[in-house]
Amino acid sequence: MTGLLPPAAPAVQVSEEVARALADGRPVVALESTIFTHGLPRPRNLAVALEAERQLRAAGVVPATIGVHAGVPTVGLSTGQITELSAADGLDKVSVRDLPVVAALGRHGGTTVAATAFLAHRAGIRVFSTGGLGGVHFGASESFDESADLTALAATPVTVVSAGVKSILDIRATLERFETYNIPVIGYRTRRYPGFYVTDSGHEINFSVESPEQAAGVIEARDRLGLPQAVLIANPVDPAKQLPPEELDGILARAWAEAERQGVTGNAATPFLLDFIQRDTGGRSLDVNVEVYRGNVRLGGEIATALAGGASGASGAAAAGAAASAGAVETGA
Repeated sequence: MTGLLPPAAPAVQVSEEVARALADGRPVVALESTIFTHGLPRPRNLAVALEAERQLRAAGVVPATIGVHAGVPTVGLSTGQITELSAADGLDKVSVRDLPVVAALGRHGGTTVAATAFLAHRAGIRVFSTGGLGGVHFGASESFDESADLTALAATPVTVVSAGVKSILDIRATLERFETYNIPVIGYRTRRYPGFYVTDSGHEINFSVESPEQAAGVIEARDRLGLPQAVLIANPVDPAKQLPPEELDGILARAWAEAERQGVTGNAATPFLLDFIQRDTGGRSLDVNVEVYRGNVRLGGEIATALAGGASGASGAAAAGAAASAGAVETGA
């Protein structure tokens, strides 16, 4: 007996549009699905997901929204699939460890940064834009509560454009873990690490790039060296659109105090804290979240275009073709 999956089910489904773009060496940017399955309220979640795709297409870049639809990890969800996942209740939040489970059980799921990066790399996509990364939680020295994003990015050679890690995390400890895992963190036109809702988290980083072309150069150098780690491009939100840092400090202090009062710990802490921030700001944190995402989608498209403009476009296409011919992915509408 071969298991629950039918014999013809692909390990990873890559849409025809994405597969053609990769084969032609055109720019492609991966987008995660948890932002619209778990991160934003309805109906704004669907509007933001479709806007990101339109934004990339307008720049001549092919979007590849990634998620799990009916048990099939899919690179390049259709508009219909995005709409369906945006409206579904009880979807799984799928990290790398969960992929074989949801695939075998035929479930829908939104892919995290870790799973999206893994699937993007499997398909031959080199650039992935998201909002904020997971990282080390406060108290992790006792709870061991660290995001699987960290270990996944240590072993997945993609480029991830983000606005730093989520503000509720231990940013100092997360940066230390990036160093331990040899994951390069590069500021985009800044040496100050962004804090998602705020432009500057208060922590300095060692390197910055001033253009998409410079970022592409770093990526090319990583690939020539054969290193397995992701390159993290830290792209801060526009200072005029951030939450005022002093206000955020006060909100976080109240959020943590309320979580402690209610005994909220472990996996329940992150959604509790993010919901508290949203309610305490009257929804303004969601506006910042969307601005962060727009900026990262734009920069991801620019970096992907810079990569496609060089010899790397052909090498990336060759890698994608090799993966497909080896049976790692299956293409189709």
